Amino acid sequence: MTDNSEFLKAAYFTLGCKLNFSETSTIGKMLSERGILKAAKGETPDICVVNTCSVTEVADKKGRRLIRSLASRYPQATIAVTGCYAQLKPQEVASLPGVDIVLGSNEKLRMADYIDSWLKTHQKHVEVTPPLEISDFRTSCERGDRTRFFLKVQDGCDYFCTYCTIPFARGRSRSGNIDQLVDMARDAARSEGKEIVITGVNIGEFGKDNNQKLFDLLRRLDEVEGIERFRISSIEPNLLTEEIINWTATEARAFMPHFHIPLQSGSDKVLRLMNRRYDTALFASRIEAIRDAIPDAFIGVDIIAGARGETPEEWEKSLRFAENLDITRFHVFPYSERPGTKALLLGDAISQEEKHRRVAQLTALSDRKMEAFMNRHKGVIRPVLWEQASGEDFMHGLTDNYIRVEAPIRQELINTVSNVRLDAIHPEEPEMMIASHV
Repeated sequence: MTDNSEFLKAAYFTLGCKLNFSETSTIGKMLSERGILKAAKGETPDICVVNTCSVTEVADKKGRRLIRSLASRYPQATIAVTGCYAQLKPQEVASLPGVDIVLGSNEKLRMADYIDSWLKTHQKHVEVTPPLEISDFRTSCERGDRTRFFLKVQDGCDYFCTYCTIPFARGRSRSGNIDQLVDMARDAARSEGKEIVITGVNIGEFGKDNNQKLFDLLRRLDEVEGIERFRISSIEPNLLTEEIINWTATEARAFMPHFHIPLQSGSDKVLRLMNRRYDTALFASRIEAIRDAIPDAFIGVDIIAGARGETPEEWEKSLRFAENLDITRFHVFPYSERPGTKALLLGDAISQEEKHRRVAQLTALSDRKMEAFMNRHKGVIRPVLWEQASGEDFMHGLTDNYIRVEAPIRQELINTVSNVRLDAIHPEEPEMMIASHV
């Protein structure tokens, strides 16, 4: 970094997935190594780094709104934008007020070089590699200001689901090397990390490009001393094998009873229209396998409401299927029209009013399932990894099976695992439980 970087401070803003958070944290580390410090709360940053999402039109709007807000609040700051929105619509992003640097997915983790160039020349940079030419895999294992580390093991996707722009935003599937990823996990342990979340775009495709296997990676990571917990951020149902489920249940030392699996629709017809690679029978079999092997596992499921082709009849099938799944919580998304996707050719769009009605039904169903899961755990003792204290009286953490808890603060327990009794559902936070130390 140039001499101009002396005393410069940067602020970081992340929209979207855990993978984005991991990459933003890596950018922050790279800039700090070049003398650019992280701006403290209340400080005016010299540089704003925005890592965007574009999974829905709402995500694009959030990105635009954030960028405009930063340009207004910090008119003298350098604004650098990357992420999926920047990859898909670079000229649109570049035209927003205050934007100085726009980087696509392939350039994201070279952000420090581009900022260095900007500081020397003050020439605007717009650099985006076409998706089919994206070939780099750049590792990332950072925690930012959080307790948990996020380890990027895979990037890109070859599935090309009809509603999705991610392959165009992230490129084709590519993976890290097992030995290198294990070394990064060891580095996290040496930095007093206790939990690692394994991130990627389509994690189940790990090793497709380098003749390695996800299951081999999981077993190697499980051997890393000092790391007490691993979680897989999300995995496709057709790639979540019974071998992985049974190993997690019976042999794994540190892999937690926690799964996140995208369903997207409970209608086989809609799944085919979406170009998903499984049917409802396979999905149901995976949920049953998890419940049989790990009865207390937290199972989160993504589902879309109001996709093209989801007629009233197919919607009813989807809703009935969702009702019968023994899962913990749905992450509900209204279908979002994405320019250039094949889904736009699949018949008439569902009205916004009907989409909102379906979202409300699924959200209510999710709330009931979550409440039932929490009620089953009243009085149960579970281990919790404690995060930084929030305020003077309470601390928060996650159980092994991903229940967020609140308990009286004990500073000596931060970033350690200890047992609690789950006493009651929090009256103000229905997805959190009040706990007592044991």
